[in-house]
Amino acid sequence: MNEMDRPLGEAAEQGQTESREQEKRGGMDAIGGALSRLYPGQEGKYYGTVIPARLGGKDPLDGIEVWESGNALPHWHYVTYGFSELYDKECGDPDNSGYGFELTFRLKKTEEEPPVWPMNLLENLARYVFSTGNGFAAGHYIDCSGPIALDEETDLTALAFRVDPELGEIDTPNGHLVFLQAEAVTRDEMEALMCWNGVKFLEQAETILPLGITDLERTSLMKREDFRAAWEKGVQEDGSSTRFLYTDELDAGRQGGESWLRLGKAHADTISTMLRARVGKGRPLYLDSRDATVGFRPGDQAAAELRDGVFTFVLTKEALEELCLVLHNKKGSCRLEQLPLTVELTPGA
Repeated sequence: MNEMDRPLGEAAEQGQTESREQEKRGGMDAIGGALSRLYPGQEGKYYGTVIPARLGGKDPLDGIEVWESGNALPHWHYVTYGFSELYDKECGDPDNSGYGFELTFRLKKTEEEPPVWPMNLLENLARYVFSTGNGFAAGHYIDCSGPIALDEETDLTALAFRVDPELGEIDTPNGHLVFLQAEAVTRDEMEALMCWNGVKFLEQAETILPLGITDLERTSLMKREDFRAAWEKGVQEDGSSTRFLYTDELDAGRQGGESWLRLGKAHADTISTMLRARVGKGRPLYLDSRDATVGFRPGDQAAAELRDGVFTFVLTKEALEELCLVLHNKKGSCRLEQLPLTVELTPGA
């Protein structure tokens, strides 16, 4: 039976059913449309989960699509489906779809088929987001605590996030979403971007790493004099956008009129740079560990305060410089002259 032969009521009912089905996967089609516009004439490789979490499975994502790109240099472009609302509108935020983003990842092409490990990496990120409720945004970073590809030799051990330079942002029937690109960085690159601005760091890195494409064999950009000079200039001009910094070893207290601060020696240089980039720019910095939270803020009179369980040091310009110098010199224990504080650097962390 063709459309002309179908009874009017049946045709109308069929049209309504198709319209409802289209609405149910409107978010998924919006993502697919953005990718088709970027890669006209190409069909992506879609890897769907057997049972996604929305149907009772263990995998948070519905799937990951991989596209072969020749832009900048040949690479695989991975895109997730599942952080946003792919089907019906369910979350209470009318403006954003789900978590408001989908993740992307670009890997230099060295094989004829896309490697599986980036998909596992993206699924692990999804498990973190869905289990904690903490989403990602441009400028964020995460330490992977080891190589991003477990079976590969690589110095890349962390991820930093910015808006995908080609996909950008789109509006879907379920709200707005950002294509957020996860870019692999080394340990010292992660520490460097914490001391500056994550997005600006990755934009500067793109002058060397086009489109933020991951190359497992590359070495740290911080070893390049030109890049390091650009980073130092950025830190000097902009300061740091990182308000909270997690460190393994941290404690502080006061006994009598004397205060003490204990930190791991391995993080002393990074914290010194962070203090100049935050407190030196008139902004507070908070260090977090499993055992304590310690704050630093600028002030006209050096002091140590305890407010709501947070030990906070108020630093004048002179006290800030003295503390940064002590951290940079990595002395085991040193008492400051600008405020009654003894800094202890432990070798373990």
